[in-house]
Amino acid sequence: MKQIRIGAGAGYSGDRIEPAIELAEKGDIDYLIFECLAERTIALAQQARMKDAALGYDPLLADRMHAVLRICSEKGIKIITNMGAANPLAAAAKVKEVALSLGLTKLKIAAISGDDVLSILQQGNYLDDNGIPVAELGNRLLSANAYLGAQALVEALAQGADVIVTGRIADPALVLAPLIHEFGWAMDDWHRLGQGTLVGHLLECAGQITGGYFADPGYKDVSNLARLGFPIGEVSEDGSVIITKVAGSGGSVTAATCKEQLLYEIHDPAAYLTPDVVADFSRVTMSEIGPDRVAINGATGHPKTGMLKVTIGYIDSYIGEGQMSYAGPGALGRAQLALDIVAERLKITNVKVNEIRYDMIGVNAIHGAALSAANALNNTPQEPYEVRIRVTGRTDSLKEAVRIGNEVETLYTCGPAGGGGATKLAKDVVAVRSTLMPHTCVVAIVYCEEI
Repeated sequence: MKQIRIGAGAGYSGDRIEPAIELAEKGDIDYLIFECLAERTIALAQQARMKDAALGYDPLLADRMHAVLRICSEKGIKIITNMGAANPLAAAAKVKEVALSLGLTKLKIAAISGDDVLSILQQGNYLDDNGIPVAELGNRLLSANAYLGAQALVEALAQGADVIVTGRIADPALVLAPLIHEFGWAMDDWHRLGQGTLVGHLLECAGQITGGYFADPGYKDVSNLARLGFPIGEVSEDGSVIITKVAGSGGSVTAATCKEQLLYEIHDPAAYLTPDVVADFSRVTMSEIGPDRVAINGATGHPKTGMLKVTIGYIDSYIGEGQMSYAGPGALGRAQLALDIVAERLKITNVKVNEIRYDMIGVNAIHGAALSAANALNNTPQEPYEVRIRVTGRTDSLKEAVRIGNEVETLYTCGPAGGGGATKLAKDVVAVRSTLMPHTCVVAIVYCEEI
């Protein structure tokens, strides 16, 4: 039975680069995917493109291509990535630039566009996932991108593409497409598409399945995380897969790491909605067949819904923040006094906030005052030697947000004693909503160029 090997070179935009190099050099892989586009990332990329039309793709695109393009070209490893973000054509041009700088030739680069549906969204009467009209966002709207499926990627592979860059696409499609291409699966073979979607879902987050997000010392120990190896899927023609990693790399592939990734972000395991298929993972089986080798099978699928999820990026509000540290005897008391002073000062100066937090990092910043106090009752109270305060507020304007950090900074000289290391920031908050759009409204376009 024919088999191909797919390596996952990244699980988010800022992921490590060395594991992808290791996959290309030692993984004996046929495909290398980079999944780098979280829900909010494309809206941030659109902001970058609005400032410079040549930007809008992943900021680490060039670095990743410099790292792996030569070895992938030499070994015939095809690269598929969504690092095109808000500007796939510019991303493809950057890949070409890197390839030429490396002296590479006979390389076909494809870009896929069509996921940008902002103009379509603005012309319709769409409701977001809370039933609120999208039109209410007005000029706060930044981006709207439909999740494309595997079809356009399959077309690019059929045209001989060695590197494919796309924007918003369903994460599993980065893996499903080469399976369809290599094995000749039909686009309505729901069973195999469901199994292929499972493979894509398992690989898409890279180091999560090899023990990264899994690790919890003393409970779920994972060795050598500083050299975490990224996963490889050995996929057979029937869609069954063995998840593994490069021998000697850090991390661990076990049934437990695979189960955690299986359940990640899928909502209903029996109906995982994608543009290509409604995947059913409810009868998946896993078996550890060797060290760092887990055989996985049992997924299936049902006809796709005909609707595409659209992620909407918009300016939600503004955040202002200020921080200050206190150390030594009485640090906790001085920190609390500092927070009380800032709270009073924001009232006196009439800073308009919609929401505000007063935190002591290391004391109550994550779980809040109530849970932190309850924990203190059940443990031996111990005065911290150092405390860092943080005041964070949400506002309707950048001007008001700036005032929050400024007020924290005045603690330097206005007391209490011993404050230091002040920092402040103010920024806009890019948020996301979702809606659904008929797939007939979205047309993916494949561009190819050979060097």
